Amino acid sequence: MSWLRAFVPAPHAVSRRERIAGVLGALIGLSVTEWIGRAALGQANPWFIAPMGASAVLLFAVPSSPLAQPWSIMVGNVLAALVGVTCAKLVGHPGLAGALAVAITIGAMFRLRCLHPPGGAVALTSVLGGPAVTDLGYGFALWPVGVDSLCLLAIALAFNAAAGRRYPHRHVEQAHPHGTADPLPSARVGVTPDDLQAVLEARGEWLDVSNDDLEEIIVAAEARAYRRRMGEIRCADIMAADVVTVSADAPIATAWALLARHRVKALPVVSAGGRLAGMVTLHDFFVQGNGSPRARIAEYPGGDVAVRELMSPRVVTARPEQSIDELVGVFSDAGLHHVPVVGVGDRVIGMVTQSDLIAALARMRLEEPAANGPAKLRAVEQVRMSA
Repeated sequence: MSWLRAFVPAPHAVSRRERIAGVLGALIGLSVTEWIGRAALGQANPWFIAPMGASAVLLFAVPSSPLAQPWSIMVGNVLAALVGVTCAKLVGHPGLAGALAVAITIGAMFRLRCLHPPGGAVALTSVLGGPAVTDLGYGFALWPVGVDSLCLLAIALAFNAAAGRRYPHRHVEQAHPHGTADPLPSARVGVTPDDLQAVLEARGEWLDVSNDDLEEIIVAAEARAYRRRMGEIRCADIMAADVVTVSADAPIATAWALLARHRVKALPVVSAGGRLAGMVTLHDFFVQGNGSPRARIAEYPGGDVAVRELMSPRVVTARPEQSIDELVGVFSDAGLHHVPVVGVGDRVIGMVTQSDLIAALARMRLEEPAANGPAKLRAVEQVRMSA
């Protein structure tokens, strides 16, 4: 009886907002497409075809699907219409012509990477659409199929953008902070894109999710599992509380002296009330904001230049209650070395560095065997006794 469970629909995690957006999008998209066609051709022409309803489901309900992307809907639908008209002209039997049209359309869509399920319905409509479609001939691929698809796509682009969706659904590449060709540190361990591609090729099936989305899901799941293992370690637990700061109005010679005296590479810059105003690092003394070399501190023109003229005003910060797992990506992929911890009123209360994070992770790793050892021994003993 277990095979019957395959007929039970699996639960989905689609939010209420996404469901409402899918409903409204399809309503608006098809209504506007219908109005455009009616205004242009009137009621006597086959300007509004049923497969557009299936395209609307993809464009508005699952816009992240590879089957719903602009190339898929435009090329897939027009290609299907051309194949369908050709089969109707060359094959006398309507049923055979329809089956052949859908089969050839699927093969061609695979080849052109424009798989779009409504294309099968477009191909069948091209064969079985009756005299109105037959009279249009290959013009059916342009009007109404091409124009309807274009109108629906234009509405989907506008609607999904207004709804805050990423459509066309594309992968957002994270730039390497050092401008080198190496993968980001987080991409060098765990499941890599090459691992994912190899598994998908071995599986050999079409999955209705892009490789980029699948990779993001895997990385997010790994991060969630990592947080569960790490427990409740917060920034306040590992930060340095005795933070060396410098005033925004202090001369740059003061900042340089503090960096040298305390052997640190960055200083939080604070205003008169202790509020974080920026960060000044060794890098700021040697490289200008535009990337060109900066004079050495001993040769810096105008020794009375204030720190605020040298500092970086945009600073990534952390809160004391923030879990340290959230800082892993900041330090590894963003290339930061220091993150100030701010409290009420954005007052600097601590600093977390890469060294602090590495020490915390190393300590956790060392404590894992001690924490898990007794439980594992008890489990082994229970198995031995039950045997």
